[in-house]
Parts: sequence; C-alpha cells; structure tokens
Amino acid sequence: MPYIADKGRTMTSAARFDLKMDPQEKDIVAKAAALMGTTMAGFVRAAAKEKAQALLEREARITLSQGDFAAFTQALDSAFKPNPALKQALTDVRRRVRRV
Repeated sequence: MPYIADKGRTMTSAARFDLKMDPQEKDIVAKAAALMGTTMAGFVRAAAKEKAQALLEREARITLSQGDFAAFTQALDSAFKPNPALKQALTDVRRRVRRV
C-alpha cells in the first residue's frame, strides 16, 4: 500500500529497519530532523543513505602511487604474450570444441 514520505515523495513499498537509540542520541536526531524540516525516520534514512553511498564510492576507487600507475598503464599498453599454460589450454580447447 503506498504511503507519503517526507517532502511529498510516494513510496510504494518499505522494508522495515528498527533502530534503538539511547535518549541522548534520540534527542540529537530529533533536533537535527526538526532543523531539516523532516521526520526522524526521514532524517535517519537520508543520513544513512548518504553515508553508505560515500563509503561505497570510496571503496569502488583504486588509488595507486605514481610508480604503480606507470607499471599498470605499461602492462595495459604492452603486447600480450601468452604463457605456456595458456597456450596449452587453448590447444586443448581447440581439440575438444568443434566449430560449426
């Protein structure tokens, strides 16, 4: 059943997430939510989503030193030479797979 969330957004389904806070934490969240003009649930949801997105974006990036970056780009730019194990695997596959 749809319901109206803060700022006029309609949510068609909801997954519940219960959260326990001590009185001081609840007071802080309530004051912050009031300053933002939203409910406590809306404030916590937005803050959690923002923090989660920042963490996921940070973890999705790879940071390399200049030396590591140079080695990485050189490996990408250099000609590929298959090792003996790969050559053997390709030979085996060619024997087993029949092209139509």
